[in-house]
Amino acid sequence: MNRRQFLGSALPVPQANPLSHRQRPQATGGLEQYSGPWTYAEAAHLVRRTMYGSRKSDVMALLGMWADTAVDNLLAPPPAPNPPAPINYAGTDMGGNWVNTAYAGNLDNQRTTFLQTWAYETMIEQSLSIHEKMTAFWANHFSTSHFTVLDARYMYKQRAMLRTNALGSFRRLVDEITFDPAMMRYLNNNLNTATSVNENYGRELQELFSIGKGPEIAPGNYTNYTEDDVKAAARVLTGWKDDQPTMTTVFVSNAHDTSNKQFSSAYGNTVITGRSGEIGARQEVDDLLNMILDQPATAKYIVSKIYRWFVSTHIDAWTETNIIEPLAADFRNGNYEITPVLSRLLKSAHFYDMAHRGAMIKSTFDLCIGTLRGVPIQSFLTTMGKDELAEPDTFLPETTNTRHWALRRFRTVLGTMQQDMMNPPNVAGWPAYYQEPLLDQLWVNADTLQKRIKYLDDLAITKYRFDEEYGYFLVDVIELAKLTSDPASSQTIVNEWANILFANPLIDAQKTEAANAFAAGASWAADWNAHIADPANEAKLAVVETKLRALIRHYFGLAEYQLM
Repeated sequence: MNRRQFLGSALPVPQANPLSHRQRPQATGGLEQYSGPWTYAEAAHLVRRTMYGSRKSDVMALLGMWADTAVDNLLAPPPAPNPPAPINYAGTDMGGNWVNTAYAGNLDNQRTTFLQTWAYETMIEQSLSIHEKMTAFWANHFSTSHFTVLDARYMYKQRAMLRTNALGSFRRLVDEITFDPAMMRYLNNNLNTATSVNENYGRELQELFSIGKGPEIAPGNYTNYTEDDVKAAARVLTGWKDDQPTMTTVFVSNAHDTSNKQFSSAYGNTVITGRSGEIGARQEVDDLLNMILDQPATAKYIVSKIYRWFVSTHIDAWTETNIIEPLAADFRNGNYEITPVLSRLLKSAHFYDMAHRGAMIKSTFDLCIGTLRGVPIQSFLTTMGKDELAEPDTFLPETTNTRHWALRRFRTVLGTMQQDMMNPPNVAGWPAYYQEPLLDQLWVNADTLQKRIKYLDDLAITKYRFDEEYGYFLVDVIELAKLTSDPASSQTIVNEWANILFANPLIDAQKTEAANAFAAGASWAADWNAHIADPANEAKLAVVETKLRALIRHYFGLAEYQLM
């Protein structure tokens, strides 16, 4: 079964991987710099993997550069790494910025809801940059859930920290996350004391956030660390807790274990000297992180996760030797700076290899947010408390709270498709990025496939309605037609929409099916020109819009649209 057959079925996800390795084309390109053609297809592949959605204007901007310059442009720090902070859309302090105010238990759930809509806004309105995709990568890597943290201010602060450091130093990131109040609370390190050691963060720091377990070599012992190492790390991390009034992490001197901490042969039998006081305890944590980062397995583990996020979920022996290991050496030798590794990977022949194009199933974010970014969207809003529809508005205007109320449903719908913003299912993050052998195929099952199709159908035809009927989204098919080189030609629309929407070219039979769904007929040029000459005429608009909507619905319904 190939990916198209898999996606086109309505069967639950099988227990065995339906894609054998024999069915996967073998990539032949290595880490040498890509020197092949630089066409719309290559630029769109780069945009699709580094941003949410493939907006034609973004692709065209990069197409005007060469491949390596395009990557440099995407990796350049944005002018403002953190967008304006979310504000209150409910309660007595309507309109105020709450991220540095006192905790308000009765408003926290509402704040969290609008924190989620704020996060969606930043993803949809992202500039031409990899920054949002990397922020999402680190949010998945250092997985934290509001369901446990229960403080929207903490969640905002962590998100802002991840965005600020998204392209900087992994060494700094792992240090920041260790003392992050949200993580402190999520993994209970705020309860970790000398007399009652809590191993949660000491374990996940190694298993998930840095070095990875490696193969199990004996019960409780792994290639990269042992259970005794978990216990020793937990003792190093004693004495810290979050302070809710100040939203900081503080040190409690009498809660810290000041004895020496012995690590196993996996770490060269390192002993971290016990110290007292906040400065001494901080030095112990520095020693712990340095010890972990000194291990080659750490760089390899992080690079493998970056590879699966941007290139392919499948890492075979050839890829391990020729791609992962050299990049890991670069990462470690470069003091764990993130940007150089991304630069070499995204500029490589391997990244642009045909084996990797259209070879990943879109995550929920890639499908839902990517569609809103990838095609022109009509956005209609109601006035709060009124029934009539307002004029079309720009996306997510800063001057109104209506959109945030409306996007509450968007947040909920994405959650039902297995990607609830800031609430991953567990500390390992979204299963599609780590749970072998299915990995990205986990995004699609009998339940989520129906919801994905309905979401796209709503955008194409029936209107994606906002929460409490405050308005709707609808693909602006007229503007999408105007993005083509000759909208008066039905064949041009069929061909160029396919180039915009799909990661791989459609075969001739699929284009014929699309043309039949379009049903433009010989009169299309006359119909289109009649509309352009008299755009206010609703009858003439309806003629072309009905046909264009049939085509976009057909394209959204193809299994290939679920791939990137």
